[in-house]
Amino acid sequence: MATSVYIHIPFCKKICSYCDFCKFIYNEKWVGAYLTALRNEIKDRYMDEEINTLYIGGGTPSSLSISELKRLFNILKLFHYSPNIEFTFECNIEDINSDLLTILKEGGVNRLSIGIESFNKNNLAFMERNADFKDAKMKMKLCRNLGFNNINLDLMYALPNEKMADLKKDLNYILKLNPEHISTYSLILEPHTKAYINETSYASEELDYKMYLYICKTLDNANHYELSNFAIPGYESKHNLVYWNNEEYYGFGLGASGYIDGIRYTNTRSFKKYLLGDVVKEKELVNKTEQMKYEVILGLRKLKGINKKDFQKKYNISIHEAFDLKKLIKNKDLIEKKEYIYINPDKLYVMNEILARII
Repeated sequence: MATSVYIHIPFCKKICSYCDFCKFIYNEKWVGAYLTALRNEIKDRYMDEEINTLYIGGGTPSSLSISELKRLFNILKLFHYSPNIEFTFECNIEDINSDLLTILKEGGVNRLSIGIESFNKNNLAFMERNADFKDAKMKMKLCRNLGFNNINLDLMYALPNEKMADLKKDLNYILKLNPEHISTYSLILEPHTKAYINETSYASEELDYKMYLYICKTLDNANHYELSNFAIPGYESKHNLVYWNNEEYYGFGLGASGYIDGIRYTNTRSFKKYLLGDVVKEKELVNKTEQMKYEVILGLRKLKGINKKDFQKKYNISIHEAFDLKKLIKNKDLIEKKEYIYINPDKLYVMNEILARII
């Protein structure tokens, strides 16, 4: 049974050079048609469960107008909310104003995820984004004044020509804004993005690693609960933990993915097909072996790792029977401690290599 929902809003005021998500430039006529199709998809596929987490992502959901947001929140009334729902809405910092925040508050949003990424002029020019610290400080104050006390800020690093000093300044600025949660992302150049097409060069692996270590060390007072995520204890993202705990969730909207009744699915990225109701592009019935692989791949992203008893209860087999972990534990790539198996904190940066050896 799924108790979490992701909804994708594919519209943006402009396209970032590195972004590989399903998105296109905002068009008022397209938004109206899209919201109609979104309502139809939800009415067709939602099975009336009580929803514990709801995440509106994109794209840029905050690119919608006030009237469009009101229509979106009217569609969301189709869901049955848990009394303690975590309701996250993604915003770009330049979109934040009192009108937007008032609509979000009235719509039940209680967690904001704000895309800042960097305050460095060269980084912003490369990403084709805007951010200004004084403006961000004012916008954060506005968020607090209107009652938002659970805010995530995004930070990107290892950008082309970025130096360690640039990252230190960015992280210092982010911390001055006092968010409850920080998500960090090292640049990945995905095919079909502008940065990839322009043959942008990566930062060196050595610098990337040093930057990651610096972030971890600087945020060591926070709960580093997942590879790239840091939170004040109690403010961890409940929605993202659904993914990392390999639990089921709905994905609604263009290009969205979901996991329902043992089936992983991905929606079409074709706007025309989506509007015509031809929604799901791919389906995969996940057998027990594949489910256990997902459990390991996702669960080991968490710093706490995988609970051995929970694994046994879920799959009726011990994790040691399902996977040969002896050598990795002996080499201290994995740590086995009490009820948990987790990746050695010193080896997090090479997590993918360790996962490949397990799978």
